[in-house]
Amino acid sequence: MPEAVIVSAVRSPIGRAVKGSLASARPDDITAQMIRAALDKIPELDPVDLDDLLLGCGLPGGEQGYNMARNVAIALGYDALPGTTVTRYCSSSLQTTRMAFHAIRSGEGHAFVSAGVETVSRFFKGNSDSIPDTRNPLYSDAERRTRQIAEGALHWTDPRVDGLIPDTYISMGQTAENVAQLTGISREEQDRWAVRSQNRAEYATKAGHFAREISSITLPDGSVVSDDDGPRFGTTYDKVRELRPVFRPEGSVTAGNSCPLNDGAAALIIVSDIKAKELGLTPLARIVSTGVSGLSPEIMGLGPVEASRKALALAGKTVSDVDLFEINEAFAVQVVGSARELGIDEDRLNVSGGAIALGHPFGMTGARITASLINNLQTYDKEIGLETMCVGGGQGMAMIIERMS
Repeated sequence: MPEAVIVSAVRSPIGRAVKGSLASARPDDITAQMIRAALDKIPELDPVDLDDLLLGCGLPGGEQGYNMARNVAIALGYDALPGTTVTRYCSSSLQTTRMAFHAIRSGEGHAFVSAGVETVSRFFKGNSDSIPDTRNPLYSDAERRTRQIAEGALHWTDPRVDGLIPDTYISMGQTAENVAQLTGISREEQDRWAVRSQNRAEYATKAGHFAREISSITLPDGSVVSDDDGPRFGTTYDKVRELRPVFRPEGSVTAGNSCPLNDGAAALIIVSDIKAKELGLTPLARIVSTGVSGLSPEIMGLGPVEASRKALALAGKTVSDVDLFEINEAFAVQVVGSARELGIDEDRLNVSGGAIALGHPFGMTGARITASLINNLQTYDKEIGLETMCVGGGQGMAMIIERMS
């Protein structure tokens, strides 16, 4: 059975939404630039030999609408390259990697692009009417359930009251507050994790760590962006603890211990080990296994727990076998809660910071974390890595990779 190996991995700088460095860039343009950069790293692979372009996007509408992957293929000049745009919200481009992994393992192809993009700036454009309303009025009672949970009158494990179900995409901040209530993780613990993320990202940035995974973006005006907007140098606990809760007056989730809204793109080139050997390519990493899971939307932040367990079981490994972990930092509380439930040693987790500092462009994040995890495995001379994330709507996803170079 062929193995799926990653032979190239790049990401763009991550911009803050609306007022950030990438706000003027279209999603298809920055995606095309990242795919071109990823392919340029491996000139041995003729793009004609690519089987498919798989593109993850969390919010596929507006400029991110239609089948953006096909638009990107045409923009790159690859008329014969098919493309599909996939959404699994926060893990969209981890899903595309999973699709490439499965296709290669089944023998249905030898070379794939797995990319991800999100330009929140361009999707919303300051117009809240662009946000889709997924609530079915016949069934949904999200606001009442969320209020009852907040007031302690209803626990998330209770059966659906009155036969009603919640809106799948309730406020992500409210789900974080639910996780805090369920796990008992304090505001101080969340803030200290946020400071850790910022401080580690600052150190990694100054050390040139992220420069090894970032490919610059050229904007429409010809200017070039090479650095992340997000990391706040000099962040201290005293600064973060002053911020007020955002989602509940007496809550613990703040702008400081949550990820911001962002723009960015990333691309991986995934081929079979047969193709890599044929072309003389040295793989960066082998995809070992993936896992996906579902859970109550009200506590979506704990999605990494079961997804990671599934990926570990399929790989025949335990948490102790993994050298480095990456849990996407949608909120500090869900990272801390998931890590503790899994028994992860925090010294091996998000060693160069995470999305609280760097940002979380939804569709980009899966591929971005893969690039960052490979970079960390190389930097610290480690072998096995696990990336995982919670997914809006009540899901989790995970992947295990083995470093090869």
